[in-house]
Parts: sequence; C-alpha cells; structure tokens
Amino acid sequence: MSPRVRIALLALAGLILLPGAAEVIAGLPPFGETIARYGERINAITPEARHVANMVSAINFDLRGLDTLGEEFMLLAAITGTVVLLRGRRGEGQTGRAMRRPGRAVIPRSEAVVLACRIAGPLTALFGLYVVLHATVTPGGGFQGGVILASGTLLIYLGEGYAGWRDAVRSHWLDALEGGGALLFALCGLAPMLMGAAFMQNVLPLGTFRDLFSGGLMLVENLGVAMAVAGGFTQLFLEFMEETREADAPEESGEESA
Repeated sequence: MSPRVRIALLALAGLILLPGAAEVIAGLPPFGETIARYGERINAITPEARHVANMVSAINFDLRGLDTLGEEFMLLAAITGTVVLLRGRRGEGQTGRAMRRPGRAVIPRSEAVVLACRIAGPLTALFGLYVVLHATVTPGGGFQGGVILASGTLLIYLGEGYAGWRDAVRSHWLDALEGGGALLFALCGLAPMLMGAAFMQNVLPLGTFRDLFSGGLMLVENLGVAMAVAGGFTQLFLEFMEETREADAPEESGEESA
C-alpha cells in the first residue's frame, strides 16, 4: 500500500470517526456536576457490602464480575490467536540476529539509555506490583498493574538489547502465567458453587474497609487478571520482537543488540 493511499485512508477514517467522537465529548457532564444515579448507588452500598474503597474494582470483580471474566477470555483468545498466526508462519525456531533494512543505519545504545532503563525498569515493575496489590484500596487494579509490569519488561529490552531481554523472558513461562491467571479467575467463579454458593459469590472474609486485604474473593480475582494481563502483553512483545529476527543466518558482531 502506497503512502498516499495510507494517508487517504487515515483522512477518511478521521472524517468518519471525529464527528462521533465530538458528539460523545460534548455529551459528557461538566466537571464537578453531580454523578449519575448508578454511581451514587454504587458509592452507597459497596463500601459496606464489600469493604472496598476502589469502586471500579468492586464493579469489575463483583457487581459485573461475569462480564469481566468474559472480557478476560476475549483477551486470552486474541493473544492466543496472534501467537498462533505468527508462529505458524515463522515457526518455533529463534535467532539473535536482527534483520536489516538496506541503507538504514543501526545506532548503538548510549550508556545514558542503558543506565536510565536499568533504573526505570525495576521502579516500573515495583509500581506495577503496587497497583496490583492495592486494587481494592486505591485507583488501579490487576489489569492496569499487569500492563505496567509488562511495560517493565520492555525497558529490559531497551536497556539490555535483544539477547539480554530474551535470556530473562521465557515464552513457556509467559504461557503459564497468562493461562494460569485466566484459569484462576474462572475458578473464582466455580469454587463457590462447590460450596453451595452462587457463581462468583464471595465466600472469603471481606476484611477491613480500606485495608490492603479487604474485598474477599476480589483479591484472588484481581491476582488472576494481573497474571493473565502481564503474561499476555509480554507474550505479545516477545512475538513481535521475534518477527524482527532472521531465521537462519550466521551472526555478525555487534548486531545482537539491535
């Protein structure tokens, strides 16, 4: 597809989507206006009924937990489909040699970039873990924290290069993390039924309001989502990085770090 055609498609998409987006933005309530009746009801009943301060987590993992479970498996199916398509064409083999575009220079990483990534990587992972653990107390949750954790692995790639990143990130670990997280979330719905309760009905102690371990079963569901999202997004990064590798070629000096 030529650049002109791409620009034309972009302009056409903008003409179609922008009016709708503008109408939605114009319909948003003004800042500071009273929240909707549904939000008021959630704020009134959730702290007492579920002992959580983060209403978004209460909605996602309790009030509409079945919808969230479906969304989780939609993400799992999308990532699995992507992996199957890419590996089906590329195969399971891997190499550290990067593909090269003729005439395009390869700029080596500076020491400042390496240092920045080595500092920011662990801090990003720590922040992601914080967001996951405080899902029922402060804004955030398993999905957001999982994405942040996956972003931390990208910083490893930026700082250490492909070889160092590939040594730390193993595909089968990511498969287990993603699938195990989705399975854990599903078991949170099925396990209460074995105890005579309804699907996803809380059967664990709710804890103390605004405490790290408040929310009962929501804590386990949140952990499952964090595992699935972190594993799934990192798996996508890995597969896209594998697409930049040459299948069979002798390695040349200085190219593994691209």
